[in-house]
Amino acid sequence: MENKERKGKIIVLSAPSGSGKSTIIKELMENPELKLDFSISATSRPPRGTEKHGKEYFFLTEEEFKRNVEEGKFVEWEEVYSGVCYGTLTSEVDRITNSGHNLIMDVDVKGGLNIKRRYGEEVLTIFIMPPDKVALEERLRNRGTDSEETILKRLQKSEYEMSFSNQFDVIVVNDKLATAVEETESKIKEFIDR
Repeated sequence: MENKERKGKIIVLSAPSGSGKSTIIKELMENPELKLDFSISATSRPPRGTEKHGKEYFFLTEEEFKRNVEEGKFVEWEEVYSGVCYGTLTSEVDRITNSGHNLIMDVDVKGGLNIKRRYGEEVLTIFIMPPDKVALEERLRNRGTDSEETILKRLQKSEYEMSFSNQFDVIVVNDKLATAVEETESKIKEFIDR
């Protein structure tokens, strides 16, 4: 029988777009001993490709997003690009941690640091660092999901995001995916076993 009394912990992964964070999270989710559940973020941007509401994101209109902010329903939120907001609903955090599972979150750097301030020792923050700018640009272009303008915005923003890396509990350089997954998994195991 599952132990319902143990509240789950929170693991935050942040990184510049194209660093491999989503791929690492996908790999971590395959490990049942970590008991990870993924937090679905809310966003005011439209779905990309085959994204579905309630799966990759909760897609809200700009008005719905603002109303939730005003009502204090977000643990963290950020206007990442002009008119495009992302955030984590408190209800998502509670749903997962109260079930005894560990919550893994994919959030921007400011959001990650805000979550750490709010939940303290119950949170492990991990910054996924690209090996270098050239690799980051290649990854963004190879995804084939963004316009040239968006790619250039993301590259420009990556410099700013990387300036926060030293405020995270752990920095993992994603040079080789298997090594980055192994290192991230090891740090998470240490944290949840404490």
